[in-house]
Amino acid sequence: MSRSRWVVSLVVSSWLLLGGCASPDDPERPGPGEGNDGLTVYAVNYPLAYFGERIGGDGVEVVLPVPAGEDPAFWSPAPEQVEAFQHADLIVLNGAGYAKWVERVTLPTSKLVDTTGGVRDRLIGIESTVTHTHGPEGDHSHGETAFTTWLDPTLAVDQAWSIAFELSTRWPASVEGWQERIAEIEQDLSVLDASLQQVFSERRDEPLLGSHPVYQYLARRYALNLESVHFEPHEFPDDAAWAELEASLARHPARWMLWEGEPMAETRTRLEELGVTSVVFDPCGNRPDEGDLLSVMQSNVENVRRAFGSN
Repeated sequence: MSRSRWVVSLVVSSWLLLGGCASPDDPERPGPGEGNDGLTVYAVNYPLAYFGERIGGDGVEVVLPVPAGEDPAFWSPAPEQVEAFQHADLIVLNGAGYAKWVERVTLPTSKLVDTTGGVRDRLIGIESTVTHTHGPEGDHSHGETAFTTWLDPTLAVDQAWSIAFELSTRWPASVEGWQERIAEIEQDLSVLDASLQQVFSERRDEPLLGSHPVYQYLARRYALNLESVHFEPHEFPDDAAWAELEASLARHPARWMLWEGEPMAETRTRLEELGVTSVVFDPCGNRPDEGDLLSVMQSNVENVRRAFGSN
């Protein structure tokens, strides 16, 4: 157990032994449901919603309002959705500059939990940013801090623990049995970490490409020799993008490119002509059409294993 999770566990245990330290009327500890029967948690991305669902069990309703097909990192809620966030019992943020819309609206500070607040020393800064356009989100840049933190399973565990801490200290009766559920999450992420260590260790020193700058935590955790471009799965790159890629390959001769989603057939073929195999490694920022966070990550592992085995 990391030091941060040990501290969280100690604080939670002490709080429970003391019977809690806030009265039901304490504005810093809002009561569940604000007049409703259930406990409602709003999350800004799917990994956090997934952890909240598992930790909270039947006592918590977790809401991720981002429409299917949109990237939660760049999505912005409508006014009525902001109001729904405001009326939630808990609002779970990713931190690390994720979901910039949070900075432009007023949300109750007593309801906010920044899941990377305790691991700021492990966040990755980005020296330069590039603004580009894709999907319904339009123009956007990836900010000054890399934000797909959960692609390092050790950071994902800390994020899950921060949710467990808030739920168990604020509403212990609603999340009874949370200790067993967070332990299961920690075990599942440990197994995932070992699988990723094994599959990437086979090609650790070889150059890799990321189709988008979202793999920084994955690259650091597994010591990958990875550089990123700005290719989109559903768009065929223009001539300038291909020229930039070929220049990159001249100094960074990668044979594999990690993609957030399945690239267009034309793009895949063009890459193969350059000696580059496309590999889907879905960060799973939004709720998948099938399965859950773990099953998507396990599919990622298998995709990498197959690609590495074929070269």
